[in-house]
Amino acid sequence: MTLAQHPVQTWSQPAAVAPRGTLVVVPGRGEHPGVYERFGLRLAADGYPVHAVGDPVVDAASALAAVRAALADAPRPHVLVGSDTGGLWAAGLVADGEVAVEALVLAGLPGPPVVVGSWEEEVLARTACPTHQGRLTADPDLRRGALREPVPEGWTERARPTAIAVPVLGLHGEDDSVSPFGLARAWYADLPAGRLVRITAGRHDALNDQTHRSAAATVVLFLEQLRSGPDLAPIAVDVR
Repeated sequence: MTLAQHPVQTWSQPAAVAPRGTLVVVPGRGEHPGVYERFGLRLAADGYPVHAVGDPVVDAASALAAVRAALADAPRPHVLVGSDTGGLWAAGLVADGEVAVEALVLAGLPGPPVVVGSWEEEVLARTACPTHQGRLTADPDLRRGALREPVPEGWTERARPTAIAVPVLGLHGEDDSVSPFGLARAWYADLPAGRLVRITAGRHDALNDQTHRSAAATVVLFLEQLRSGPDLAPIAVDVR
């Protein structure tokens, strides 16, 4: 599989809706842009056009070029959204100042290597959503066994949370066996401006799990707050 087989995919906002920002999604190990169709359509419907690039584990240079091209002259705020190693790679880009964005959304940041055996075990570790399980199983372009691969050398060290000044929204499955919630929580604790959301009964693919609607709604609320300013002032406030 090469990155050329998976060009950037874009989901645009409805014609009658002015764009409210620009999102670029970076897939995780074994994934490709089309895996994020459901997420892209949902966010685009709310006025946030979404571009999904190729897996940087396969070709980081081409993925970086695609990210920069997608953000060039695009409506702000600019937000990088990354899942698994895609999130770690995106965090590293921002920590090193290689890409200037207003915020990061990170889902299922990877931890130490885990034992994932058969495809049946891998798909169950990825998601509890039967629909998404079926789509992954039927996807000829998904690279099976990718979750057994180690995180590329240097990516964890590069993604220094203390060097990320922009607001960060993290979504992490409560039952993520690939990257246990407690380990991820320690990374978010070192962010200058970070918020970590635990997805109840969620697994590794937090954006494509059975709670994908709630995950997308959480992202939209974060984006709406971001538009009001980097302090993320609350919009909907409980009063009783």
